Amino acid sequence: MQIILSNLGKKYNREWIFKGIDKSVETGKPIAITGPNGSGKSTLMLIISGWTIPSTGNISYINSDSLIPEDKIFREIDFVAPYTELIEELTLEEFLAFHFNFKTLQSGLTIEDVIQRANLNRERKKYIRNFSSGMKQRLKLALGFYSSCPVLLLDEPTTNLDNLNKKWYAEIIKNNYGSKIIIIASNNPEEYNFASDFIEMADFK
Repeated sequence: MQIILSNLGKKYNREWIFKGIDKSVETGKPIAITGPNGSGKSTLMLIISGWTIPSTGNISYINSDSLIPEDKIFREIDFVAPYTELIEELTLEEFLAFHFNFKTLQSGLTIEDVIQRANLNRERKKYIRNFSSGMKQRLKLALGFYSSCPVLLLDEPTTNLDNLNKKWYAEIIKNNYGSKIIIIASNNPEEYNFASDFIEMADFK
């Protein structure tokens, strides 16, 4: 899998947030998007995910030498961020059953495996609206890491995690970054210390 960013730029009204980004991202070569608050990290992630349209440039998604149509790319991407929503009216078991009707688990994994690996066994019957912020973030990360989607976008992935669960994040990153395209938007080096390439947003003003 490969994602190619070509002359990518975004502006609101007449003000450019960033412009001129050219970068190729490949499976097994994780990349970190860094820069001060307000520099456009999250905006770039939203563009890569297909949630937002760029003002200039384009993105190509290539799998096995075939170009993936833009209206199909959502099937290939998991996006984890503090601002992404969960269906809070469902219990954990109900939510996972619903979610994995639309996404596919990694080969050999079951919903029970997801619950156990995310250390949410005691919460299986609990409504997600009653989860702590840390539990919700752990669930979001589990959805991304344990699905079969080849692209995983992580925006400030350890937000709301305590030190123990930050170690859990580091472990699942280590076990997964060789098999996915992983892009992390963050200013925390602990979240991306495995990255092999960078986009520094200050370079594209």
